[in-house]
Amino acid sequence: MNYYRPLYFFVLGWMLILSTETFPLIGLINGLGQLLLFAGVVCLPIWRTGRMCYVDIGWPWGLVLLGGVSYLYSDGYWLRSLTVAVLVMMVGLRMGLGALNMWRLGFLNKEFSRYRYQRRRWERDGKTNVELALQVDAIAQGLANASFLALPVLIIAANRSASFSVFELVGLVICLLAFTMESVADLQKSRFLREMKQAGNKHQVCNVGFWRYCRHPNYFAEWMVWNGLVIAALPSWFLLQDKENTIIWLLLGAGLLFTSRLMYITLVYGTGAIPSEHYSLKKRPGYKGYQEQTNRFFPGPRRSSP
Repeated sequence: MNYYRPLYFFVLGWMLILSTETFPLIGLINGLGQLLLFAGVVCLPIWRTGRMCYVDIGWPWGLVLLGGVSYLYSDGYWLRSLTVAVLVMMVGLRMGLGALNMWRLGFLNKEFSRYRYQRRRWERDGKTNVELALQVDAIAQGLANASFLALPVLIIAANRSASFSVFELVGLVICLLAFTMESVADLQKSRFLREMKQAGNKHQVCNVGFWRYCRHPNYFAEWMVWNGLVIAALPSWFLLQDKENTIIWLLLGAGLLFTSRLMYITLVYGTGAIPSEHYSLKKRPGYKGYQEQTNRFFPGPRRSSP
């Protein structure tokens, strides 16, 4: 059983960044910073507790680190570098502060359902060394921050042009709107759960606000945040053509597109929608009807129950 397979693609992505003419230093600083952060905040607690949920602290704070490194060490136009750094740090801080609050309240004392579902996958695949599988998955998420998730941020921050293109503005607006949608969706769900708890109604299905139009508006919005960054990075990627070897330049472009696919796969199949719904169906009596009426990931009109 090849336990290390999840690392291979992210290592190649990091090696791609390090092999460029533009990003070797900043890529090395960010990559080593991500690994150190994950070693202390994620890998060590996993080793001591056997719980994967500490990734929910390490990953968003890794985004904060990425935003800070990109601004401090990029040589692009300062306003562009600052803008993308602030956006990425906002995304990280929103989730990171929430994760620290959950840790403070004791919610990290038991494993999250999406990570229990991951153990089912390992069992199906014949991975019996759970301790090793936990560490590999944790490191893989740190390497994601060092590789494909870093690509749009580093590419945008390297652009020295003092003028913003329409593509950049559209992408940054999409990113900001999606961040707002994700934040509002989380607030809507928190308010709904609080009201249900006060009313003594347990295991109710949240179907208010954005949750009326898809079952995971927060995951959809998070995906759109990264799509916005990818769109905003395209003009800066075109400008790299004169600086980079043609093959490296094309691989950077392919890496940008893969960033969108990576986040979609993660948010739907990896630790997102499907693992979450596996346990919601068991826990919430009305969830089957909610599935029949409401799109899973892409927002759309509600359907009539059969």
